[in-house]
Amino acid sequence: MTTIAVTGATGHLGRLVVESLLSRGVEPSSIIAAVRSPEKAAGLLARGVQVRAADFDKPETLATAFAGVDRLLLVSTSSPGSRLAQHHAAIEAAKAAGVGFVAYTSILRADTTPVLLAADHKATEEALAASGLKHSFLRNGWYHENYTAQIPTATANGGFLGSSGEGRIAGASRADYAEAAAAVLVAEDVKSVYELGGDAPFTMAELAAEVSKQTGTEIGYSDVPADQLVTILAGAGVPEGFAAILADTDVHIKENGALDNPGSDLRELIGRPTTSLSDAVAAALKG
Repeated sequence: MTTIAVTGATGHLGRLVVESLLSRGVEPSSIIAAVRSPEKAAGLLARGVQVRAADFDKPETLATAFAGVDRLLLVSTSSPGSRLAQHHAAIEAAKAAGVGFVAYTSILRADTTPVLLAADHKATEEALAASGLKHSFLRNGWYHENYTAQIPTATANGGFLGSSGEGRIAGASRADYAEAAAAVLVAEDVKSVYELGGDAPFTMAELAAEVSKQTGTEIGYSDVPADQLVTILAGAGVPEGFAAILADTDVHIKENGALDNPGSDLRELIGRPTTSLSDAVAAALKG
């Protein structure tokens, strides 16, 4: 029986990957939820999933977490300044544990994209390639949820704000990306790189139009210079360094299509069309 481990299994993406594995008929006892706080995974434990402590800042826990693992999904962490060290620790632990395959959640065109956010992903990909472990890079595009989470604020303020101009974003739902990861984890033959994005790229103005249509309230999109966006986001409580990263990403969406993706990898992995923008907005409004 193949043992599959998922890091961050109580997080937004990781928990959906575990659910997708279970829905595919994977035996619960062959799934390991590797999490920082095992008490948060009590629900998975009750369903027969193994739960193991895996704190990326405590490498000694990773050796136990990855023991006996055949296939590992390394979900990128979200700790600014320490993410790369955390990923290195996980790769070293996987290698020491004899893990047979590692899939890593990266970013679109991590090896060539100019966006600041990609730097840690590119370095992690390089470390994983140098490790000698069999691997796949799951280069995820933007989540619909990155934008639909902004709907309440946009509605209250009369519109969305950004610096992406008419740049197109090949977004898809977290569930889409989770299904793709699960598909790779159970597949016999895999590619080393998957460029993953939605079927119908959209602009921020099109997102605003869709929200307007579904809410019956006119919502616009205001495009502002990147430095102004940083100031606005920082004023709203976003750490200035992260605000700069978000603005930088918007600039590259506009200037070189950094988050557009004309490929079909995501659709092929999940075996269906990706979640549409209209469905994502509807789900957010219902939720």
